[in-house]
Amino acid sequence: MSPKMPRVRYRSVRDRVRAFLQLFKRNSNVLVLINPDPDSMASALAVKRLLRKRTHRTVIAYIGEIKRLDNLAMVELLIIPMVKLEKVDTDSFNHKVLVDSQPNHSEIFGSFKYDAIIDHHPKVKDWNVPYMDIRPKYGANSTIMTEYLREVGIKPSMRLATALFYAIKTDTANFERGGIEEDVKQFRYLFQYANMNRLKKIEKSEFRVDDLDHFQTALANRIVTRKGIYSHLGKVPSADLCVQVADFFTRIHGVAWIFVSGLYEGKVIIIIRNDGYRKDAGRLAKMAFGDYGSAGGHEGAARAEIPLDKLKEIGIKRYGSSLKSFIRKRLRF
Repeated sequence: MSPKMPRVRYRSVRDRVRAFLQLFKRNSNVLVLINPDPDSMASALAVKRLLRKRTHRTVIAYIGEIKRLDNLAMVELLIIPMVKLEKVDTDSFNHKVLVDSQPNHSEIFGSFKYDAIIDHHPKVKDWNVPYMDIRPKYGANSTIMTEYLREVGIKPSMRLATALFYAIKTDTANFERGGIEEDVKQFRYLFQYANMNRLKKIEKSEFRVDDLDHFQTALANRIVTRKGIYSHLGKVPSADLCVQVADFFTRIHGVAWIFVSGLYEGKVIIIIRNDGYRKDAGRLAKMAFGDYGSAGGHEGAARAEIPLDKLKEIGIKRYGSSLKSFIRKRLRF
């Protein structure tokens, strides 16, 4: 068992950046791991820029699949250099950095030892790493990374600025789903360097024609109560589709809570949204599903993923009413 790392309290962004950069040397080979979405990809791109002249090489590796059209458009239009983790010789990297996630967010992430974790999701525990910067009050991890860049005097390129700008925009849902003054400050700073034409192209690349069938299912299966809306989509081609449907339901007037579930790659995906008024989606997700799988998030948005095998052990079938009844009971919906 490795010795416990002493936890350091940083007084300023300067202290944080200095401590982070001191982890690396000219001969360092750095692997940045992400679960790809706009915030994680932009954050990883910022890390790569920070280390460009300080290390031998920095590679961004992602787990899973990139299926959302807006994410694919972001990668293509902003030329984000990434490679699937399974194609990387991880042993050839003597440093590993995790951004916009924590090791418990994925079994794959949990299998590595990290030099640094930079995240804005609620901290699960004091991870035993040399450097940790976890700030759950921030609406986006890209806000933290923009602070880093500005502290060392790096003006972001058009591609980097657009990525960071879009990430803050999406993770805060245009500041409708949280965010603090620092998010607004860095968002305004990035505006002068971001390319609005490319941003519009990314934002408009959202749905395929086939996705409309799942929206039709969501509408047909919706259950509306005084508490809010719940809909089960059944088997979906991407977990992100549950997110898109949940975000769509947030546009409905007078709805306090939104719950959307679906089946994807042997797991039940449950997406939670609310109107942000004295509610905590992350806390609800943990209380409802933390004993069955990974669960957590922010006050306005949360997510749970439960292996179907885990539910099978307690007699819950993937098809039929038992799964939906289980989810609704745990949510008290």
